[in-house]
Amino acid sequence: MDADSPFRDTSVGDPTIDGLDGQLPLDARALSKLRWRSRRGLLENDLFIQRFFERHVSRLTVGQARGMYALMDLSDNDLLDLLLQRKELSNPSERPEALEVLTMLRH
Repeated sequence: MDADSPFRDTSVGDPTIDGLDGQLPLDARALSKLRWRSRRGLLENDLFIQRFFERHVSRLTVGQARGMYALMDLSDNDLLDLLLQRKELSNPSERPEALEVLTMLRH
């Protein structure tokens, strides 16, 4: 990180991934915690998330897990609006990992 770039806190409150390089592959314990944290109240969201894990589970990175945690902080209705492209992320440049995961969830 150079002196001119702002510090960006990437911690998500999960000690299995906080402080790690975002390019590292996600280990089994962190993946299990992510799956648990990704359970939602709306069936529609769960279907998107289930398909996401089926397609990408073997190659998820720490950075993508951080992005998923950011999306899981949204309400169910806001998340569904993003998944159905009724809304876009506000300020995606502040959350590039969330935008990456959102794109993966949509396709």
